[in-house]
Amino acid sequence: MRETLKGAAGAAVHAGRLAFDAVDADRMLQRSMVAMIELARTRQRMWPASVWAPGEQLKLLFVGYNGTRNTGADVRVEEMIRQFRHVLGDDYLSTSVATVDPACSQGYFPTSKQLHMPKVFPKFLFDHVHLNHGVVIAEGSMFKSLFANALSTLMVGALGLARAERKLGIAYGGEAGAMDRSLRKLVAHYARDALILVRNAQSRDVLSKLDVVAEVGTDTAWTFEPRPHQDVRKLLTRSGWDGQSPILAVCPINGFWWPVKPSLSKAVLHGVTGAYRQDHYASLYFHKGGREVRAKQRSYLEAMATAIARIAHEQRAFVCIVGMERLDRGACEDLAACLGRHVPLFISDEWDMHELVAILRQATWLISSRYHAIVTTMPAGVLSLGVTMDERIVNLMADRDQDAFALDIEQPQLSENIYDAFCAMQARPDSVRDGILRSVARNIRRMGSMGQVLARHVQERLPKFPLREELRASADPLKFLPPLSSALGHLMEEYGEQA
Repeated sequence: MRETLKGAAGAAVHAGRLAFDAVDADRMLQRSMVAMIELARTRQRMWPASVWAPGEQLKLLFVGYNGTRNTGADVRVEEMIRQFRHVLGDDYLSTSVATVDPACSQGYFPTSKQLHMPKVFPKFLFDHVHLNHGVVIAEGSMFKSLFANALSTLMVGALGLARAERKLGIAYGGEAGAMDRSLRKLVAHYARDALILVRNAQSRDVLSKLDVVAEVGTDTAWTFEPRPHQDVRKLLTRSGWDGQSPILAVCPINGFWWPVKPSLSKAVLHGVTGAYRQDHYASLYFHKGGREVRAKQRSYLEAMATAIARIAHEQRAFVCIVGMERLDRGACEDLAACLGRHVPLFISDEWDMHELVAILRQATWLISSRYHAIVTTMPAGVLSLGVTMDERIVNLMADRDQDAFALDIEQPQLSENIYDAFCAMQARPDSVRDGILRSVARNIRRMGSMGQVLARHVQERLPKFPLREELRASADPLKFLPPLSSALGHLMEEYGEQA
């Protein structure tokens, strides 16, 4: 009976598949977003939106990839809000954060109101941007097609709505990369008048080709200090660590199932028969799948496992696997299976961002395909190398002057290259650590400079906004940072002058 149902459903879908696939849901979403922006522009001409007035709080809406248990996305926004509140003042600022699942972001962003954003978001943005004085684009992968055009459509749509109603439009510390033609047109048209601060010169150059002006800043996770609810050393001990052995932490991903794309035909088959279950992301969106994708992923994980087993044996290291996003669970479990022995897994669907970062900072070494796993361990001096699918880790290692520690996920002899890079790192640990900490100091200073640009932009747009006098008069970028932990304070004392 089930096979008959599958056959009938397959035949019905096949008959309409050409028509279905001719409908590009990404383009439909983009057109819907453009319609909302133009409607907001018309609304603004007829019924001008309220603007900030002296004596009231400045209301800012932060829009990113929150509520998905993506540790990097959450850490970024946590620190972004802390910096905005420091620069603009607690008494004069009201912040809200869009989240796709409030249960997954519960307890995060304690000074902000969380707003449940539906997966089909144009109407949500149309309503909520209107209720605020400005919007802050908070996602790291801001303008790129690698992961999902829908995510970048969310970013540029929010900016477009803000500018249509003459509100503050700010893109803060993100990245631009390769974009599909339709997304390039959207960014070129609607991001042009916003304040855009990107985290590297490569992103600035991408946007420059679209005649979009951007200033170089950095990521915003550098100042994050984890506050775990429990003693993570005891947690690691309960998981098999002897309390003495060096720890090798590993952060794998599914590096080949991107981008996520909509498919009406797959959605119908999935709904009727359960097909494409392992590729289904959400709604009518599906990861890239198929035999080739699975073979590449298996080859990557086997190479990682071979190198990890060799390193762990030689260094007598305790291995733990950390999933920085709940989507990483499959990759983490498959890597553990490749290792062929018990390895503890710490994954973000069970552990919050404070606990995961605290666990990672106990490591002596980190091998990671997750950008923010590397960023959040660098302030602790963890020796790290990356196995990467895109430009983010490559750019980060270039900032450290350690380009050799960024390996391509598809390069030949990946296992040997991971091992060789680890040996090169371990042969001169003090020098590598010094490069890491210098990079942290540089990026913290850049983050302070972003705060200066933010303050100047708000003053230019809202001349009567009550920016603190000590910030008006200060040329020191460090004054524009949120309060630093004592460890970061000491780091800046040692390396800050060289940054």
